[in-house]
Amino acid sequence: MTMKVQNNTYTLMYSAVVVLIVATCLAVFATALKPAQLRNIEIEKKQNILASLRIVSDKASAEELYNRYIVDSYTLNTSGEQIQNIDPFAVNLREELKKPPGERNLPAYVGARNDSTFLVIPVYGKGLWGPIWGYVSFMKRDPVKEGMPYYNVIYGVNFDHQSETPGLGAEISQDFFQIPFRGKAIFDEQGNFVSVKVVKGGADPGSIHEVDAISGGTITSRGLQAMLDTCLVAYEFYFKSVD
Repeated sequence: MTMKVQNNTYTLMYSAVVVLIVATCLAVFATALKPAQLRNIEIEKKQNILASLRIVSDKASAEELYNRYIVDSYTLNTSGEQIQNIDPFAVNLREELKKPPGERNLPAYVGARNDSTFLVIPVYGKGLWGPIWGYVSFMKRDPVKEGMPYYNVIYGVNFDHQSETPGLGAEISQDFFQIPFRGKAIFDEQGNFVSVKVVKGGADPGSIHEVDAISGGTITSRGLQAMLDTCLVAYEFYFKSVD
C-alpha cells in the first residue's frame, strides 16, 4: 500500500527528514569551520594588542609582529601575583568581571620595542547598546619615589564596540578619540589611583588625567569611563610592585 503524498503523515515525515538533513549539514559545516573561526579571533586579538602599542598590522603580518614585540604574557590576581597554569590568552575578561574582585584572573602582556618595556592589559565594559572593549598599554619606568607605580603613563589604547551609534558612541574606535589618551597618567603625584577621566564638555588641556568625551555620545563615554575605572584598578598592586 503506497502512502498518499497529500496526507498529513507524509508531510510531517518529509519535513522531519529535511530538518534532520539540514541540521546535520549545519553541524558538519560548523565543526569544519570552527578552527578557522578560532584562528581569526586569535589573529584579531593579536592585532588589537599590537594596536595598543601603536604597531600597525594586518592579518598577514599580525602573527610575526606579535611574536617579535610581545615577549611574555601571564595571568595575575588582584594582589599582583602571577597565577600559574592559566593561559592569559584564554581568559575571558567578560566572565572574570562577573566574579568578586578577589577571584578574578587578569591577563597581562609584556611588550618590548626601542629598548623600552611595556605592559598591555585588556579592558571590557558596557556602552549604550552593547559591550565595549579594548587594550591599554603602559611604558615601564623607574618609580621616582617609594610608592609610585612602575606602570603609570599610558602609551597607547585601542578601543572597539559591538553596536554603538555611528557618528556618536561608535567614535571610541577612531584615532581622534584614542590618541589623546597617550601620555595620560592613572596615578596622581602621591601614588593614588585616579584613572583617566573622560570629561563631557572638554577636558582641562593642562591635565594629565583627563580626555575629552565624545560629543553626543554621553552614555558611551560614561561606559568607557566605568570600564577604565573597573579594569585598571584591578592591576593597581601589580603596577606598583612589579620588578
